[in-house]
Amino acid sequence: MHLSFFAFSFLVAIVALALFSGIASTWRRYRGKRLITCPDNRETAAVDVDAWHAATRAQLRLTSCSRWPEKEGCGQECLAQVESSPEVCLVQAIVATWYAGKHCAACNREIGPVVWHERPPALLAADGTTHEWPDVAPQELPKIFRTHQPLCWQCHNTESFRRETPQLVIERRRPVEPRQVLKPTTAVY
Repeated sequence: MHLSFFAFSFLVAIVALALFSGIASTWRRYRGKRLITCPDNRETAAVDVDAWHAATRAQLRLTSCSRWPEKEGCGQECLAQVESSPEVCLVQAIVATWYAGKHCAACNREIGPVVWHERPPALLAADGTTHEWPDVAPQELPKIFRTHQPLCWQCHNTESFRRETPQLVIERRRPVEPRQVLKPTTAVY
């Protein structure tokens, strides 16, 4: 009696785990802001997919779009783009790809892999202002990529501090002196 109950419970747990892992995998695949080309006007739009609905009912639908509320009743044909390549249209993936191999416009250090939760890179506008990613509308990314330069987290913080509290900043320009080069010697010390 106890053995059959244990076997049945174990089987139920395995089936539940398989179902849950499939749901969790699908939910992870479809969560997050995405960029698509709107079939209506051929412009970039930012959309959110209902990841929970996709995971539990295996059907994609939008929860938000940057063209709503004007176009809220659309047929959501853009979902074909998300379904065909859910990872490629993810905003974080697009931004990380843009930063790949780039150097900071201020200090010229390589930006490196983007770590969103710790020290995300920023943007430098032509007017010298810096912007963090939460301040950028995702549908504006193509324009941003053409008009802004990459900026590392340290330089963004420095420039923000300099802009927001100029009374606390003291500029000390160090004179650039030629470095003294030691001449080779055969002397023993």
